[in-house]
Amino acid sequence: MPFVPVPKDLTKVKTKIALGLTKRQLICFSIAAAIGLPTYFFTRGIIGNSAAMLLMIGLMLPAFFIAMYEKDGQPAEKIIRNMLRARWYFPVVRPYRTENLYAYLEKEGKIIAENEATTQSGKAACRRKIPAKKQ
Repeated sequence: MPFVPVPKDLTKVKTKIALGLTKRQLICFSIAAAIGLPTYFFTRGIIGNSAAMLLMIGLMLPAFFIAMYEKDGQPAEKIIRNMLRARWYFPVVRPYRTENLYAYLEKEGKIIAENEATTQSGKAACRRKIPAKKQ
């Protein structure tokens, strides 16, 4: 009897359309081919085969990255969009501020007096000798 592995989390299963690729991957690979192949064929006579191939690879890499990269269930374009939104759409300085209780008490002079009292008691504790334990 044949055995077929079934994943436990079915939300991570993606529908494959052709050649074991998802629709998103097929679209991105098509865009990469549409950008890279004409670039190679038009520039290989001018700059040579090796340089034209490196240029083609450099132009196709972003599309391959967008097609293949996924982190925490989010594709690359969503991650890039979130990073850009965090950088430019949201203000750098947060408008909400909490009231600092310690600053209020410091204005009253209570914390300064407490700090002096604990410092003095700490110095007194260091001056007296602590008896050794008896075994």
